[in-house]
Amino acid sequence: MANFEFKHHKIYYEVYGQGKPLLILNGIMMSTASWQMFISSFSQHNQLILMDMLDQGQSSKLVGQEYNQKVQVEVVKALIDHLHLKNLVLFGISYGGEVAMQVAIQHPHMVERLLLFNTTAYTNDWLKEIGHAWNLASTNAEAYYGTTIPVIYSSNFYENKREWMTRRKEILLKIFANPDFAQAMVRLTNSANDLDVRKQLHKIQCPCLIVGSEEDAITPLSHQRYLHEQIKGSQLVVVPGSGHASMYEKPMLFSSLVLGFVLSEVIPDVV
Repeated sequence: MANFEFKHHKIYYEVYGQGKPLLILNGIMMSTASWQMFISSFSQHNQLILMDMLDQGQSSKLVGQEYNQKVQVEVVKALIDHLHLKNLVLFGISYGGEVAMQVAIQHPHMVERLLLFNTTAYTNDWLKEIGHAWNLASTNAEAYYGTTIPVIYSSNFYENKREWMTRRKEILLKIFANPDFAQAMVRLTNSANDLDVRKQLHKIQCPCLIVGSEEDAITPLSHQRYLHEQIKGSQLVVVPGSGHASMYEKPMLFSSLVLGFVLSEVIPDVV
């Protein structure tokens, strides 16, 4: 658990274990705390690095500032340099996957393998409208929960895990009621509005595993299929019966895919 300074801002990170470095970039509402149940397995044979990007978790908040994901790419590069990471496996989920792609495009020498879960190469009108609805609801915790959370799960999971969802709602409502968190979420959501790296995907040359979910309503499977078509030599895996939050709906499969890709000596053919 440590911090480093980036352009007068505090960036929080955690390091566990030893071995080939695995750096994880959070989804938009996530923080380093989101990965607690995966720390033991992900750090057993690797050096696991968790980080909060700007406006996430324990890192600095950019109050009153407008920015896009370019600054997050700079933050990730700065952490890689700060920790002198070599032979890096870079793993991004959702928002973090968008940033991870840009790191791999702009700094290919830094990334040995790339792992992308439930993410997209561009923010289309669908995602912009979803983000706009999130922002409108951000001043009311109940409205924000109802707008952002049910849609990230498959309907079966939401119905079958009601007790878990109820406990999660109690936790999240307290978080969403914090105006600092709500304002940070608006800034993070807006930071992805101009994302479009479709014409640059050919620059990703490292082994790449792309994972999509069968029932993802935020970044539908067509987005991951597109990534697979455009990133030469990439692999595509589809998680059956899961929504956008695959790490919570299918944690064992999620872990198996991550570790299988990270630890494999030989990258297999397309799945």
